[in-house]
Amino acid sequence: MSSAARRIVPLTLDNLDELPAPCRSCVFWEVGPVVDSQELPKDEAVLAKEAWVSATLLDWGSCGKVVYVAGVAAGYAMFAPPGFVPRAVSFPTSPVSGDAVLLMNVMVLPEWRNSGVGRMLAQAVAAELVPRGVKAIEAFGSTGAASTGCLLPTDYLLSVGFKTVRPHPLYPRLRMELKSTVSWRYDVEYALERIFGSNVGRSLTPVG
Repeated sequence: MSSAARRIVPLTLDNLDELPAPCRSCVFWEVGPVVDSQELPKDEAVLAKEAWVSATLLDWGSCGKVVYVAGVAAGYAMFAPPGFVPRAVSFPTSPVSGDAVLLMNVMVLPEWRNSGVGRMLAQAVAAELVPRGVKAIEAFGSTGAASTGCLLPTDYLLSVGFKTVRPHPLYPRLRMELKSTVSWRYDVEYALERIFGSNVGRSLTPVG
């Protein structure tokens, strides 16, 4: 699929329902470690996610990106300052640095993996955050032994420019500095060519 057929838009309440079904009702990050997100009934979880997105949009601003390929939602990413994300305090490599925004999750539908969509989403998040004065993006990775649908694979994070700042055998914390992205912050497609070349990157594990 040519890059011209792809577009990225902000995640809003209008397109929230276009997230894949497991992710639309997943509130792993939004409700935090005190509440077991898996025990919430689906309808309550759907409302909780909508409430979180609404509050974050109002209090902080854009907190997600949705990528469309040929008019169909092919993947998405969500991000927010750690203070907006209750689950961010629950990892052995917490806390997230004070100058960073947390990349909560990235998910690409199976038919679009290995096509560069995952890398495109990472770059779109960076391009969104630079003009907002954010210094860095951080994320909690997961190794094969700790693989879970709600954490980003460490290999994916490394492949799109993150570097490990807090090692851990299961849940390392990784960081992408944003100071070098100023010149391409409004042009994601050009950024992919300039920063990462033509290599479209690795496949992406589904993340809720």
